[in-house]
Amino acid sequence: MKTFRRVLWASVAVICAVLIWLVYEIGETNEEMMNVPFGPSFQLTAGDGQPITEQALRDKPTALFFGFTHCPEVCPTTLYELNGWLNEVDPDGDKINAYWMSVDPERDRPETMERYLSNVSDRIEAISGDPDKVRAALDKFGIYYEKVPLDPDQPDGDYTMNHNASVFLLDDGGVLKGTIAYGESPDVAVKKLENLVN
Repeated sequence: MKTFRRVLWASVAVICAVLIWLVYEIGETNEEMMNVPFGPSFQLTAGDGQPITEQALRDKPTALFFGFTHCPEVCPTTLYELNGWLNEVDPDGDKINAYWMSVDPERDRPETMERYLSNVSDRIEAISGDPDKVRAALDKFGIYYEKVPLDPDQPDGDYTMNHNASVFLLDDGGVLKGTIAYGESPDVAVKKLENLVN
């Protein structure tokens, strides 16, 4: 009976040691995963026609939004609000970058996006380019986007796009630190941007 108890206690001790080790390893893995830059490597085109890569998202804290120029409400509202928040948090424009990546690269050529943005903001830079490369980047970012025909009977006719409507907030290493939801309270959005900069 004593031998059985000793074996039982030894087994319990081994199981506890294994559990402690697993918890430690999972914690270490989660910590490492939380410090990985958000999104994939990409080679696309900025609104000014210059090449742009993922490195632009890692130069300084960044607000990143996904949308399209034919968007009827969400995109123009978000871009307008984001421009105001940026001017409030960073009036000199030297602490935070902002980018708008197209989810509709067939219609949103970089120069088209640049013209569109010129009516809304001088703080937000466009990202588009070769449609296949843009879609590959969107997929690797894990961004939801879907082409929706305006007339279901004409699937190849005019369309709109369903897509993620949040602004993604990245630190100066490109690590995702949070989001600003569509319709977020302006005070909360400004506080999130201030926290990102600080």
